[in-house]
Amino acid sequence: MSATPAASSSIQAALSYCVRQVRSYDYHHYLCLLHLPPAMRKAAFTFRAFNVETAKAMDVVSDPKTGLMRLLWWKDVVDKVFANKLVEHPVAQALSSVVSEHKVSKHWLKRSVEARINDANRDEGAIPETSAELERYAEDTQSTILYMTLQAGGIQSTVADHAASHIGKASGLLLLLKALPHHVNKQGVIPYIPANIAEECGLLIREGGRSEVRMDERLPDAVFKVASVAEAHLHKARELASSVPREAIPVLLPALPAQVLLDSLRRCEFNVFDSRVSRGVHGVSPLWYQLKLNWYSWRNKY
Repeated sequence: MSATPAASSSIQAALSYCVRQVRSYDYHHYLCLLHLPPAMRKAAFTFRAFNVETAKAMDVVSDPKTGLMRLLWWKDVVDKVFANKLVEHPVAQALSSVVSEHKVSKHWLKRSVEARINDANRDEGAIPETSAELERYAEDTQSTILYMTLQAGGIQSTVADHAASHIGKASGLLLLLKALPHHVNKQGVIPYIPANIAEECGLLIREGGRSEVRMDERLPDAVFKVASVAEAHLHKARELASSVPREAIPVLLPALPAQVLLDSLRRCEFNVFDSRVSRGVHGVSPLWYQLKLNWYSWRNKY
């Protein structure tokens, strides 16, 4: 039984909202999604829009408790969507439509929002103890989007899933580094440098059972070490390229913006406070970024 014209119009409006959100808040990935086959774009834009909503939940409020309540609301939305209950929010409506049309794992959506809830529940100024902890957060918030997009596209490939895991981890780590100035301005502390790396660089301060990262000229050394972990993940993902099914390649195109951001950080000697990092798209002109994206897509690379 086909949807009524009113229902179809409502779903189309919800999807348009998702596309606008991704274009406004996640432009580098917006351009990647345009290279997906048309049949996969609805799901991909919806998953990215869900990520935008949960990612900015803590940023659009002055009180962290309000942001946490918003994240808990999104966790409840996932349950309602999979229980076929109506939620009056365009991203939730688009998600309901995607879930009804494709086999999508509820587990990945829950894991994504729960990772952000756990991050929001950390003591203010707390930092992860190890790089592995930060990598897990990156996978939970970024790789899961790629896993779901592969699922929605009907692409069943362990190799593609492994590549998606590495690309998501690399992307997540590098985006956290790029966002450090924002968090420093908002919280007055450096949140996403792991304690083990901070200690290696002589930046770790332990006081009263709390760990903090000292802000001095050695910070780029710590950024370099985290970026090197991301680079290793990109390298592992590309080592798998020859075994990845051809239809999965466009889904893995987000490896390119991760590489562009890594290269921009390197040009700025891993100084995340260098304004060049935030210019254009990850530090390069939008035209150059699009040309590079087109070139990779045309050559079926990621």
